[in-house]
Amino acid sequence: KMERANTTLVKDFYLTELSDLPEVRISLFVMVLLIYLVTLAGNGAILLAIWTDDHLQTPMYLLLSSLSLLDILCPTVTVPKMLHVFLSQDKRISFGGCMLQLFFLIDMVGTEILLLAVMAYDRYVAICSPLHYTNIMSKRCCAQLTAGTWLTGVINSMIHTSMTFTLSFCEPNKINQYFCDIPPVRALSCSSTYFAELVLLLVAGILGGGSFLVTVISYIYIISAILRMHSADGRGKAFSTCGSHLTVVCLFYGTTIATYVRPSSAYSPKQDRIVSMLYGIITPMVNPMIYSLRNKEVKRALVKALSPKRF
Repeated sequence: KMERANTTLVKDFYLTELSDLPEVRISLFVMVLLIYLVTLAGNGAILLAIWTDDHLQTPMYLLLSSLSLLDILCPTVTVPKMLHVFLSQDKRISFGGCMLQLFFLIDMVGTEILLLAVMAYDRYVAICSPLHYTNIMSKRCCAQLTAGTWLTGVINSMIHTSMTFTLSFCEPNKINQYFCDIPPVRALSCSSTYFAELVLLLVAGILGGGSFLVTVISYIYIISAILRMHSADGRGKAFSTCGSHLTVVCLFYGTTIATYVRPSSAYSPKQDRIVSMLYGIITPMVNPMIYSLRNKEVKRALVKALSPKRF
């Protein structure tokens, strides 16, 4: 009887702070706030540049604007609550709030994993079949692929969120993470998580593994095409672009695979907090610098969009 009472009592969860040391709290708050503001500014600038310049209404830039939108939404799901905890010291999050946070986080992360694969395929077509590019990656095809990634992200998240929050939870209800995520929330369950874990491994394995394969194969073809280029200047340029893309892709896939594709027995809260910082907060800040702000056309469009003449 007591256990039954215990499982239904969880109305709130308690989040864990990044650090328990009070002297670090202010500097951590400032650091996270700055990273978040830089993320909003960088990705916002890219969206402004792409949406205000007619020359940038091409598949590649439409995919980039999708990535920037995700990179604004992803940290927005976790960072404001995290900053609130820093300031107020109130670590509570309601059951519904936790469910919403987890749903949107998994939605954004899943969509980004798929989108990076679509972007790699887009670059593969552009570099390896430039003459057929406009036929293969038409605006319509690009819009369908993008809509497909967002829709799959939502469905994927609905599956995992419902399977996580239909479990029974017991006290203590302290989440060993600074936001609601699948591994730390499931670690609090007092019912069996075997089936939910199996589904997570299967779905994450198929979606994540599939996207990763598409990305890796695309880049293998891209790199072999670059190596066959005659001009050394062209080779250097293409390598610098592909190298930076690959860095982001490996960082994002590596950290998300390390978080979701493993049994809960391998769950380590301290390590998870660092890993999730990488894909949840750092990658969205770095992405615009790597993908777009080095790009001459985006820079030009941005200068035009922000010029006083425009206003």
